[in-house]
Amino acid sequence: MIKTSRKTFTILKWIAGIVFVLFMTADAASWYLSSKRRPIVTKELKDLVLHATDSLYRIEFSTVNSNYLLGNASILDVHILPDTNIYNKLVRLKHAPNNIYEVRLKKLTIWNFHPLRLFRDKKLEVDQLLFEHPSVVMINKQFEFNENRPARPYRSPYAYISKFLKKVSVKSIDLKDISFKYVNKNLAVPESDSLDNLNITFKDWLIDPHSATDPSRFYLLKDVLINLNDYDFATPDSLYHMRINALSFRASTGLLHINRFSLTPRYTEMDFGPAAGYAKDRFNIQMTDIRLTGIDLPLYVKKLQLSANDMTIDNGFVNVFNNNELPSRGVVRMGKFPHQLLQTVKGQLSVKKLHLNNVDFSYALFDRYTRQKGKISFENTSGTISNVTNETRVKQKNPFMLASLDSYMMGQGKLHVNFKFDLNAKNGAFAYNGELTNMKGSVLNKITKPLGLVQVKSGEVKKLTFNVIADEKQAKGNLAFAYDDLSIGLLKKVEGKNRLVKQGLISMLANALVINPANPNKTGQFITAPIDFQRDPTNSFFSFIWQSLFQGIKYTVGLTPKKEAEIAAKIAEFEKMKADREVRRENRQRRHDARGRK
Repeated sequence: MIKTSRKTFTILKWIAGIVFVLFMTADAASWYLSSKRRPIVTKELKDLVLHATDSLYRIEFSTVNSNYLLGNASILDVHILPDTNIYNKLVRLKHAPNNIYEVRLKKLTIWNFHPLRLFRDKKLEVDQLLFEHPSVVMINKQFEFNENRPARPYRSPYAYISKFLKKVSVKSIDLKDISFKYVNKNLAVPESDSLDNLNITFKDWLIDPHSATDPSRFYLLKDVLINLNDYDFATPDSLYHMRINALSFRASTGLLHINRFSLTPRYTEMDFGPAAGYAKDRFNIQMTDIRLTGIDLPLYVKKLQLSANDMTIDNGFVNVFNNNELPSRGVVRMGKFPHQLLQTVKGQLSVKKLHLNNVDFSYALFDRYTRQKGKISFENTSGTISNVTNETRVKQKNPFMLASLDSYMMGQGKLHVNFKFDLNAKNGAFAYNGELTNMKGSVLNKITKPLGLVQVKSGEVKKLTFNVIADEKQAKGNLAFAYDDLSIGLLKKVEGKNRLVKQGLISMLANALVINPANPNKTGQFITAPIDFQRDPTNSFFSFIWQSLFQGIKYTVGLTPKKEAEIAAKIAEFEKMKADREVRRENRQRRHDARGRK
């Protein structure tokens, strides 16, 4: 048994020795071939890049290392650079692309180029080209002659490679951890943006007799995959951090998915305004599960136009806060409505339909007089917004952006609202109508007490409907408000105290003499209110809508300007009576004290 084991071991040693010798011989041959062919490979690689790009690009590098045994190679200190003279010539010939690129990296690795197929079949088939930590600069200049050009080269590079190869294919071209810079030369003064931690994969790049005209390919590729992870960007004003948790895109499906997006203020609600230097809206935004479908990547690459069929946002919130105890900058907010801001977006944008699911919106204001925060919220908002675009051609054909939304006001009242935005209107024209049903009036105290000094003691909202036409200057329309059992309390701020106190007698008079406790009233009369509200040009879009509707609500319940003046006169009258009573009391006390001294 021992002898058999020794014999087996001896045989294994001989086999291992033979394998080792064969391996070393093959490796030595590989090294020899590599060193001998290096000048040839260097020239052929440079020629391939030059001819495959119609002389627009050249490749420069310091060293080529290859292993023919394993079919791997690496290229060091790689620079892929455009030739500006050739580019300008192509512009004159109307053959230039809209984008040119500069790529720099320390190492480009070529995995599995299958030497046997290369020498036997004249087919260069590579499993992977790996660009690690490349620096990429993309320069965009749009030309009219590329307007309807398909996403393919003017001249097929197969005409060049066919002299010595039947096919060139790469299964995967991977650019890992890209430092990306985009330069926009379509403006009077070029602008640039940068992005890090970007990963791009180009799938199935092919040069053969048919690839350049294959309609299922774009720029000789079958697919492009883009990934961005943990992207964090500080806004230029240093007030926010913009974060993208994970972004992925696949060109073949046109699907872009963002796991989570957030715009997070760097300061608390009360510290934000002082940091900005004036009363400025503070936004806190978070959206999860954002999906865009039908994105046309060649269109974006060529014209920087983001065109999508659908966009869906599931779950998120948009919270807006302002501290009006701070001085206003006094800036006139003309041109700041949503559809007007859409027109200022750089690059063309077109989304046929935007879907919202379970998104919360809120607007809060810290009041300088009451020193309390009032807040109105619209929770679990869902619906659609169609024709979200700043594209001139689309606007002329269909100039309206439409929104149909369902929400729960203060988390309780069911609200349905429709918006119609005129994308062509210079004055920001838009219209809105809607209906609110089934809400306890007391839930409005979160906004009416701190901002209006009115406490809703009781009341039941049956139905509130409104129809308004507006622009940047005014809102006109009508409002119908059906309710029951309305009772209010008027409040005031007491100096030195951080709370509001009820004005008992005035509240009683207001409920008895002014407020309509129900609509329709006991006789069946139903009161509707006109809306004719002049906008303070420094107010925001959402504040404008809220104030115009609140005007109609106040008129319906009886708080018309005339009635408010009557209440103010009554308050002044009672304050005078109170002061006179105090004077008489003091006079009586003085007389009493004088008699006591006698």
